[in-house]
Amino acid sequence: MKIAIPKERRPHERRVAATPDTVKKLIGLGAQVSVEAGAGEGAQIPDQVFADAGATIAADAAAAVTDADIVFKVQRPLTAAEGGPDELAQLKKGALLIATLAPHANRDQVQAYADAGVTAFAMEFMPRITRAQNMDVLSSQSNLAGYKAVLDATAEYPRALPMMMTAAGTIAPARAFVMGAGVAGLQAIATARRLGAIVTATDVRPAVKEQVESLGAKFIAVEDEEFAEAETAAGYAKEMSDAYKQKQSALVREHLKKQDIVICTALIPGRQAPILISADMVAEMKPGAVVVDLAVEQGGNCEGSRLGEVVEVGGVRIVGHDNWPSRIAGDASQLYAKNLLNFVTTLIDDESKELAIDWEDEIVQGTALTRDGAIINPALTGEGN
Repeated sequence: MKIAIPKERRPHERRVAATPDTVKKLIGLGAQVSVEAGAGEGAQIPDQVFADAGATIAADAAAAVTDADIVFKVQRPLTAAEGGPDELAQLKKGALLIATLAPHANRDQVQAYADAGVTAFAMEFMPRITRAQNMDVLSSQSNLAGYKAVLDATAEYPRALPMMMTAAGTIAPARAFVMGAGVAGLQAIATARRLGAIVTATDVRPAVKEQVESLGAKFIAVEDEEFAEAETAAGYAKEMSDAYKQKQSALVREHLKKQDIVICTALIPGRQAPILISADMVAEMKPGAVVVDLAVEQGGNCEGSRLGEVVEVGGVRIVGHDNWPSRIAGDASQLYAKNLLNFVTTLIDDESKELAIDWEDEIVQGTALTRDGAIINPALTGEGN
């Protein structure tokens, strides 16, 4: 059994889908591991370190994935239409492709996996169940994104965050507001608190109020009957009614006027990111305030945010960097590679050291997109609606 780790070629992607530690463990599972030369450069992992762990270093992507039974990637394969090498064409029929594949936004490519006879698994579709926690790439990567978002905000903010008492006078602490208290938001709260800011947070899910307060932040929300039922069984936020959005918007508008740093993290799986901060709200914010939009890749939570840019609107800086986890690539790669290792371990028989996929396993059913030339995932076939 051969597992291949090609170099990531999408712009702004510095992560790698394996580390020396996971290579050793994959070899322990009975696999031969092939790593493309330079695959770890963005995460500061030299080829020699992979080789010392037991991997074969392949000269290029084609050499790495030739005859590979399993291909690990961070992001979906490039296509010829995107101006890069056709990475999918390099995979053999029957190979397993395991990566974050963004299937909702790239359904044509999902069909291409099926047409190529590739069995594709989307790691971001991992079920939110206890047994799969150590395979949950959304959690591992969002945690780091929330941390990095606060650091990026401080880099743009022209003042200090903590209260400082000096002989020349006292500097007041900055006020930070976190919008969306999922994994990224909770880490942003904790990081901003550690840096000395006064932190508030909001979310439409009532269950997170206690978590927010346990981190020392104040919870801000319109707590009516709709708010009490605003969470799905899987733990995601529901789309709220227009009436609720108007009430929440009015509350947020007044709160934003006092804030120095705002971190936006609100996402709905498979949907455009909801607008939380309108352009007129930005216009009412303090000069020097900073908005970090972690949802910019799905349209953004803040009007005026631009993917890959830092823009200034009326003295307010709106930060829309590409790919936050990749901005902390070393740790992000370590966690992501461990997620993949934990997942693939469930697909390999302990005794025979061969692939033995249990297609009735809810983890497999949740993540598998294609099998035997067909799209099989209920979220894409309509059966999961």
